[in-house]
Amino acid sequence: MSEPTMRWILNEVVDMLIRNILIVALLIVFTGATRSQDLPDKEQVLQSLHLANRYWQTNHPPQQWAFWDVAAYHTGNMEAYRITKEPQYLRYSEAWANHNQWKGAKSDNPAKWKYNYGETDEHVLFGDWQICFQTYIDLFHIEPDSNKIARAMEVMEYQMSTPNNDYWWWADGLYMVMPVMTKLYHVTGNRLYLEKLHEYFSYAHGIMYDKHEKLYYRDAKYVYPKHKSANGKKDFWARGDGWVFAGLAKVLQDLPKTDPHNAAYVAIYKRMAKAIVKAQQAEGYWTRSMLDPAHAPGPETSGTAFFTYGLLWGINHGYLKERTYLPAALKGWKYLSTFALQENGRLGYVQPIGERAIPGQVVDTNSTSNFGVGAFLLAASALTQYLDAKEVE
Repeated sequence: MSEPTMRWILNEVVDMLIRNILIVALLIVFTGATRSQDLPDKEQVLQSLHLANRYWQTNHPPQQWAFWDVAAYHTGNMEAYRITKEPQYLRYSEAWANHNQWKGAKSDNPAKWKYNYGETDEHVLFGDWQICFQTYIDLFHIEPDSNKIARAMEVMEYQMSTPNNDYWWWADGLYMVMPVMTKLYHVTGNRLYLEKLHEYFSYAHGIMYDKHEKLYYRDAKYVYPKHKSANGKKDFWARGDGWVFAGLAKVLQDLPKTDPHNAAYVAIYKRMAKAIVKAQQAEGYWTRSMLDPAHAPGPETSGTAFFTYGLLWGINHGYLKERTYLPAALKGWKYLSTFALQENGRLGYVQPIGERAIPGQVVDTNSTSNFGVGAFLLAASALTQYLDAKEVE
């Protein structure tokens, strides 16, 4: 090969390398600018959090029962307090806990305790009466007093002493009680909480999980093909899967990495995240029936907020890849903060209390509820944490 030819080839290679370096540099600059431009302003996120929470607390006194709907709000309020350190938020949950004597269902006769659905004081073992323990434990950590968690320990230790494993028979229950188990493990160091967590979860997983779709039916009644959506499809209720996804995030936050079942929980959580993102609508929300948007069309806030929280939690803690899942989380937040949240602070488009997507049910700006606000506060808090980390980078 002649010397001029070699010089020509060398020049071409050098030119190509320079062009590629410039292209990569431009892509890095462009991508960084785009990410910075697309990220919401942290102060605006906090404004939305305060707007929604102050509206709710102004219009609803804390003296409410300890059942799941109110207690789910308090799980979000406590996270909002952790992020903002707003004293009023702490006082509000303390007043609620005191009103309920730091109990769920109040029967003191274990012989009469039940765990089928029920709103009476005898349904002590029903998970909808146990979610309140999450907030009591959080309040205990802020200002330790054994009275705050005495009832939680009494109830859960009695439950664990029984041979039953079918306590969690509906999807909601996984959010209600799984985090109670990991939180009490941290307080007591008693590994039985983690062993029973896995035993109860395994039962629930066995009757509600769809191995193909990687999602959970609300309960055994809704398993396909026994139950179908209006268009003959599998019917996965968004809020139900939101309960599970958010519950798994809360469990992983407190579960020791050395727990023998940690990897299994992580795998289920990651598979759910992938399935959840696939079902997101272009506008950022999830429809009530996740895989059949036409079954009950239109936006729904509670499921969307739980999914947004769960995705952001995973990004914040290194379980989910930012480049893959952040766009979906930000789309969810944009819907929540610019469409669902009204100017006066009311959070709209929350499907009323129920257990399934109902065709024709009206869900609009006036549709709000305590548990929906709680889910919104979780999402806002997780996004604030993400933005805080970005400021440090």
